[in-house]
Amino acid sequence: MRYTGVAALAGLLLPQAQAGYYNDLHTQKTLVANHGKSYVDQIADGGYTDLTAEWERPAPGPNGKKPNIIFILTDDQDLHMNSLDYIPLIRKHLIEKGTLYTRHYCTTAICCPARVSLLTGRLAHNTNVTDVNPPHGGYPKFIKQGLNNDYLPVWLQQAGYDTYYTGKLFNAHTVENYNKPYPAGWNQSDFLLDPYTYMYLNATYQRNREPPKSYKGQHTVDVLAEKALGFIDIAAKNERPFFLGIAPVAPHSNVQSKLLDDIDESDPWKDIDDEDETLFSPPIPAERHKHLFPDAKVPRNPNFNPDVPSGANWVRKLPKLSDENVEFNDHFYRQRLRALQSVDELVEGVVERLEELGILDNTYIIYTTDNGYHISQHRLQPGKECGFEEDINVPLIIRGPGVPQNYVSEVITAHVDIAPTILNLAGAPSRADFDGERIPLSARELEEAKDKRHEHVTVEFWGIAAFEGKRFREDESRLQLNNTYKALRIIGKDYNFYYSVWCNNEHELYDLKTDPYQMNNLLHEDATPPPTLLGVEFDKVVARLDSLLFVLKSCKGQTCIKPWQALHPAGNVENLKDALHPRFDVFYQKQQKRVKYERCELGYIVDAEGPQFERDGLVYRHGVRWSEWV
Repeated sequence: MRYTGVAALAGLLLPQAQAGYYNDLHTQKTLVANHGKSYVDQIADGGYTDLTAEWERPAPGPNGKKPNIIFILTDDQDLHMNSLDYIPLIRKHLIEKGTLYTRHYCTTAICCPARVSLLTGRLAHNTNVTDVNPPHGGYPKFIKQGLNNDYLPVWLQQAGYDTYYTGKLFNAHTVENYNKPYPAGWNQSDFLLDPYTYMYLNATYQRNREPPKSYKGQHTVDVLAEKALGFIDIAAKNERPFFLGIAPVAPHSNVQSKLLDDIDESDPWKDIDDEDETLFSPPIPAERHKHLFPDAKVPRNPNFNPDVPSGANWVRKLPKLSDENVEFNDHFYRQRLRALQSVDELVEGVVERLEELGILDNTYIIYTTDNGYHISQHRLQPGKECGFEEDINVPLIIRGPGVPQNYVSEVITAHVDIAPTILNLAGAPSRADFDGERIPLSARELEEAKDKRHEHVTVEFWGIAAFEGKRFREDESRLQLNNTYKALRIIGKDYNFYYSVWCNNEHELYDLKTDPYQMNNLLHEDATPPPTLLGVEFDKVVARLDSLLFVLKSCKGQTCIKPWQALHPAGNVENLKDALHPRFDVFYQKQQKRVKYERCELGYIVDAEGPQFERDGLVYRHGVRWSEWV
């Protein structure tokens, strides 16, 4: 079992300084034994558990107590640049003691929309929190949408849980609006606040109903670690089970920004290109980590600063990065790895504290990140917000009762599956408005999911893409304004596609079976597409993918999970392979509407997004509209 989208780490060798720093003998031996291999590559060597042994989820903990749940959410952590290979303590305590999901996806590759989806189980087009700042996103938009009383901590309290949170909650949650109103659903909290959220050495936290407090001169992740351990101590003294969210900002860029209270909501484009509002720089590691990984570089995969342009829209127009730019980007990469070392230590501290308190065996730990990250791939400066694998395919690790240990799963999961999973662990009922479904955790569930779980992920984005690195050209803008698109990932036994439509109506299609680094956009005007895919005419496959995206781009609830059923209510089509039957050719190629934008917008404005399946889409039964069936 090999996942081709994740590059193997070539020649990773611990610097002498790092070997001395990680003085845990087991950690050193593990790293040395697996030298030069990323996690999924080790499966072939027998380095990970298979599922031949029967695992069962155990009975509730002592006295029938429900499990505790700890949710660790990093910021902008990559999977495809091998960040997991540089955090040995997380490997020791989470990956070797749990399951790594290598095909986990964020659905909107930017902080606030991703975090709202994580905590609501709903796609961004259903929360309508689609940006990091007002008017289309941020904490004020979260409040405006009525979500403050309708998200995960509120539901968990209703299920009998004590709830705690420390770190970054949402963007535009500021020293000015933190109490207008307070975030609901938390027994105790200690939130990072803007404009200091991303200032590694000048963070401001706000605890419960107390005024904000500055921690200038202290490293933000060290401050966070102390707060997290304190909440564990408090929670363990109570009889009720607990949920604890821990959200460090690492390895996000260091950011200095102004407050957002002067934004003109009537004209969101007005000052969008004022690039002096925010200053991005590489993340700042703790002093004890600043010397690590002196030779680490961004993996030189085929899509690294390629000689030939790739992608679509503004991405395809990017010039090749200069040698000086590449050198700086490698430095940026090293700073990310160094900043992650504090998270590595935080995780070990959490596990050890749980063990000391005797509650580790009845605690689930879920570790993920809000979105991925790119550095130099496709000639891109450091940043996120794109639909490439680097930005949307992110780490997910789960350990806990009944979860197979030292196992790697390739089942398809997404951020909208996290809230349903946590509610299920808490013994609470699911919700009809969930756009995701719970993640398989036990060995039996994981084995069954290989054949029964859905094969798609909805991907969507609105607004701008921001470069977070250093400018090396006078004509280089930090912002790209027309970065609105709808996309999907679909991965079956015989296929692996990414399909997207941009707001300027350019299209992308990558066959990741043959093009894992997404270098050849088969739908670009300069491309020569193959005559067939999967033994079917090329255009017929594209028509099916477009119709699937037509459903997903505005889906709600179960339609997001079972989109083929919306197209084929008879229930005889469950996946792309079924949909490729010749009897459906006319329906997909001639009858069904196509995904199309009317214009580019900074947020989710329905009349800009062209035909809507709920209003205009057809189902394969007498050619009637979807609205006639629902």
